[in-house]
Amino acid sequence: MAVMQKTTLSASIALALLTGATAHAADTDALLKRLEELEKRMEQAEQRAQQAESQAQQAERRARQAEAQARQAEAKTLQGQTRTKQAEIQAKQAEIQAKQAEIQAKQVEVLAQEVAAQETAKAKVATGGPEFSFKGYARAGFLTDEEGHGVKGVGPYMTPAGNLGGPIGRLGVEPDKYVEAVFDSKITHESGAYSKYRLMIADGVLTNNDWTADDSNLNVRQVFAELGNLQSFAGSSVFQDAVLWAGKRFDRNNFDIHFFDSDIIFLAGTGAGIYDVKPTENWSTNVTLYARNFGTIEPTNEEVQSYILTANNYVGPWQFMLSGMWAADNGDREPIPVTDAAESGVHLMLGYNQPNFYSYSQGFSKTGILYGQGLGAQVKVLGSQGDLTSDAQSVRVYTFGVTPINDHWRIAPALMAQYSQDYYYKGDEYTWASLNLRLEQPITQNFLMAYEATYQYQDLDTGTNVPNLQPNTKTQASGNVFKFTLAPTFNLDTSAGFFQRPALRGLITYMTWSDDLNGFNYGLPPNTDPQTGENTFALTGWTGTDHWLFGLQMETWF
Repeated sequence: MAVMQKTTLSASIALALLTGATAHAADTDALLKRLEELEKRMEQAEQRAQQAESQAQQAERRARQAEAQARQAEAKTLQGQTRTKQAEIQAKQAEIQAKQAEIQAKQVEVLAQEVAAQETAKAKVATGGPEFSFKGYARAGFLTDEEGHGVKGVGPYMTPAGNLGGPIGRLGVEPDKYVEAVFDSKITHESGAYSKYRLMIADGVLTNNDWTADDSNLNVRQVFAELGNLQSFAGSSVFQDAVLWAGKRFDRNNFDIHFFDSDIIFLAGTGAGIYDVKPTENWSTNVTLYARNFGTIEPTNEEVQSYILTANNYVGPWQFMLSGMWAADNGDREPIPVTDAAESGVHLMLGYNQPNFYSYSQGFSKTGILYGQGLGAQVKVLGSQGDLTSDAQSVRVYTFGVTPINDHWRIAPALMAQYSQDYYYKGDEYTWASLNLRLEQPITQNFLMAYEATYQYQDLDTGTNVPNLQPNTKTQASGNVFKFTLAPTFNLDTSAGFFQRPALRGLITYMTWSDDLNGFNYGLPPNTDPQTGENTFALTGWTGTDHWLFGLQMETWF
C-alpha cells in the first residue's frame, strides 16, 4: 500500500514537470531534492506507524497476559476459599469424630458397669447371697389440752363423720406412736429374672411410755413374694414386663392423700395377682384377687370370708378400676333389720393424674370419683366392711395437689366428699365434705413454719330402722368442724418440698364445732361426760364446742 502511494506521487510530480515547459531548469533540481526529503519523511512516518502498530500489538498481548494473570489469581483465590471450606469441613468432621469417640467411650463404660453388675448378681446367685433393703415409716408424739390433760379419741377421724371415712387434716391431731418396718430380699438370676420377698411389721400405741408390751399391737402386715422379668414371658409384648405375686400384702398401686392420712384406695389382704400386663402400648392393667375375713357365724363358728377381684387399668393419665366382691353367708353373720347384710358388691373408680398442678404450675395433682354398691359401698378399704346392707350405696369425689407459690411459700389443697344411703340401716343417709389447706413457709435451710386449716361439713341421719333404739338416742346431726394448726418444724432441707423427712415439729391446734354434733353415735346411746352427763364430741370426751391442743411430734420415712 505504501509503495503504491509513493509511485503515484512520483508520477504526479513528473507530469507536473513535463507540463511546466515554461519553468526554469534550475527549479528542477530543487523539486527533486524536496521530493527526496518528502519520500524520506514518508518512509519515517511509515516506520513510526509500523512501530505504533507493533506497540499496540504488544500492548494488546500484555493486556491479554494481564487478563490471564487476573483469571489465574481469581482461580487461586477460589482455590484458597475452597481449601478453607474444606479445612472447616475437616475440622467439623474431626469434632464429630471426637464426640462419637466420647459417646463410644461412655457406652463402653456403661456396658462395663452393666457387665460388672451382672457378674455381681451372678456371683450372688452362685453363692446364694440375696440383696437386702430396709425401708420404714414412723411417727411419735404427744398431745395435751390447755389444762395439761392427755387426750383420747383424737386423730384425723375424730369427728362423727370419721366413722364413714370423713377425715380432717392430720397436722396437730396425732398423739399416737406408729411404726412400720419393711424388709426386702431380692435375688436376681443370671437370665435377668428376679424374685423378691417382703416382710413388713407394724405397731401402734397411744401410751407415752418407753415399755409398751402390755399395750402393743405388733403385727405382721405384709408377707409375700413376687417374680419379675421372667424368661417365659420374653418376646411377648403383652407379658414381657409382667410381675407375678402371691401372699399377704398391700396392693402395690394403693395411693393416698397424705395431708388427710386417708387412702383413696386401700386394697389389701391375702391373695395373688399379676401386674404390668400391657394389652396395648399405652394400656397397662393389673389383675388381683384378695381374700379377707369378716368374722364368724354364731353358733356354728363358721368363718365368713370376702373376696375382691380387681382389674386396675391405666391409659395415659387416666386410671379406671373395677372390682367385684362377694362373701357367702354374710347375711347369716350380720342380721340387719328390714333388709339383709350385703353378700356381694361392686366398686368403680375413675381417676385423672396430672404431673403438674391442675395444668397451672409445677407440682402434681390427682382427681377422681368412686362409686360402690353393697359390699363395695365402703369405697376406700375395699371389701373390708361386712356390716353394710345389700342396698348400700356410696359416691365419693376427691382432688388434691401440691405446688410452690414462690421461693418462700408452697401450698397443698385437698378436697374429699361423700354421700351414702342405706349404709348401716335401711333408710339412713349421710353426707360429709372435708376441705384441707396445708401451707409451708421455709424460713432457713433447716427451719420452716407449717400452717393447716380444715373445714368439714356433715349431715348425718341414721333413719328409723335402728334396732333397739333407745329414747335418748340421737339419730340426726348436722354441723361444721373447723381446725387450725401452727407447726414450727425442723428438717434437713426446707427447700425439698412438702415430703422432706424426718420432720421435728411443735404443734398448736385450735378446734371448734357445731353443738348439734355432740352426742351423735350412729344409733347407739350417746357418749357423755361421766361427771356432768353432758353429751360429748364423738369419742373425745369433750363437752362444749371448742378445744385447744398442744404437742410435739416426729415423723419420718425412708
